[in-house]
Amino acid sequence: MSENRDQEKSREMAKIAVSALEAKKAEDVRVIDISEVSTLGDYFIIASGSSRPQLSALRDEVDEKLTKAGYPVKSIEGGDNAKWILMDFGDVIIHIFDKENRLFYDLERIWRDGKEVEL
Repeated sequence: MSENRDQEKSREMAKIAVSALEAKKAEDVRVIDISEVSTLGDYFIIASGSSRPQLSALRDEVDEKLTKAGYPVKSIEGGDNAKWILMDFGDVIIHIFDKENRLFYDLERIWRDGKEVEL
């Protein structure tokens, strides 16, 4: 029962994050369920932005929406001049890239054993 409740909480967090990303016009938002292949968390969310100011806006919107919902961020890597921002919410990990770095790091390929899901 507890595991099912944790999975539901993670799914709710992922939905809020995707909604926040879409509200700020993130591009190519992908959600990968990694719960079966990793102990890092339940979901990886990967999104792109077209400029550094947009990356910052995406980060701020996700942080605000999840914090308001009662899910404070555990850590954030990447500041206002970053080309890649990592947000760790525990069971949900969010990667926000500029297009060039997303192609370079290709997390979708690295995590291909997870399954891409629609929320």
